[in-house]
Amino acid sequence: MSKFPILAQSFQFVIAYKPMDKELDWSNLSFGYIPTDYNVRCRYSNGRWGEIEVSSSEIINMHIAATSLHYGQEIFEGLKAFRGKDGKVRIFRLEENAARIRSSAEGIKMQPVPEELFRKMVIEAVRLNARFIPPYGSGASLYIRPLEIGTSAQIGVKPSEEYLFIVLVTPVGPYFKEGFKPTNICIMREFDRVAPKGTGRWKVGGNYAASLEAGERAHKEGYSAVLYLDPKEKKYIDECGPANFFAVKNGKYITPASESILPSITNKSLMTLARDMGIEVEERHIPIEELAEIDEAGACGTAAVASPVAEIHDLDNGTKYIVAKDGQPGPITTALYNKLRGVQLGEEPDIHNWNTIVEGI
Repeated sequence: MSKFPILAQSFQFVIAYKPMDKELDWSNLSFGYIPTDYNVRCRYSNGRWGEIEVSSSEIINMHIAATSLHYGQEIFEGLKAFRGKDGKVRIFRLEENAARIRSSAEGIKMQPVPEELFRKMVIEAVRLNARFIPPYGSGASLYIRPLEIGTSAQIGVKPSEEYLFIVLVTPVGPYFKEGFKPTNICIMREFDRVAPKGTGRWKVGGNYAASLEAGERAHKEGYSAVLYLDPKEKKYIDECGPANFFAVKNGKYITPASESILPSITNKSLMTLARDMGIEVEERHIPIEELAEIDEAGACGTAAVASPVAEIHDLDNGTKYIVAKDGQPGPITTALYNKLRGVQLGEEPDIHNWNTIVEGI
């Protein structure tokens, strides 16, 4: 018998339908936090993971000397659940997120969350908050945020001995407010998102903290994101704000290959779909000068899905790379976006078994 039981039956006496305070405008949700009914938690101590707990509190009680607060032992994931055309609820590529959070844990010496535990907690968080899953056709989704933090009280610099793993959910609209419309992005060399051979390949909070100043400056200048260059030589394309960068050149899907880039599950999915469609895929260094030769470009990730790029402005030398010459998303970017969304929403066959269907909601 599993020591990580699904808790639907155990918590039936406290879990009941709650009416919305007001009906959400599903088609006009921003990418922000909306409170939901429950989150799911599990603690690691004394060398083992404990029982799954369901909580209606949005508060964490934490020791002031916790390693997550002092030494950055904090990792997280992002995945989504969708209400499909057939009414079924699908969680997209759950196993890939489970594998990536384990990689992040190993990278900064945290206790990895077992895949079975991750899976059960994610599914349970979706079940408990089923009324917050946006309806099919709204363009919105239920964003799922698993996170793990070190909780041991320590002043010496060493890994925690205790951890808290939480899964929370919230309904969201598109990450970029423009949705699937081309936006302008910019290059600023004075900022690096991560260090060479640093934590870029793992999903740790510090990577995002390092991007805040550049991101805020870019937004004030009217850009949707910063296109970072590689942190070592400043010669090659790296990440695009909180997302992976991809481009289309001469009919090929190209995307940067670098150990400082977070391996995007969405990018991985788009590459698979591209190959399915007979499109050649190249993962390689992309010199900045090559931006003058690309036909399409986009930023991709769980939050952004695929956000087309209109223009790339190099703010340091005044160069402007015009990508979407007619101001519209390119045909390959559009086809890949529609195919991926179709798989997530049950409109396209899930030939790679990417979706986990949550029964009974």
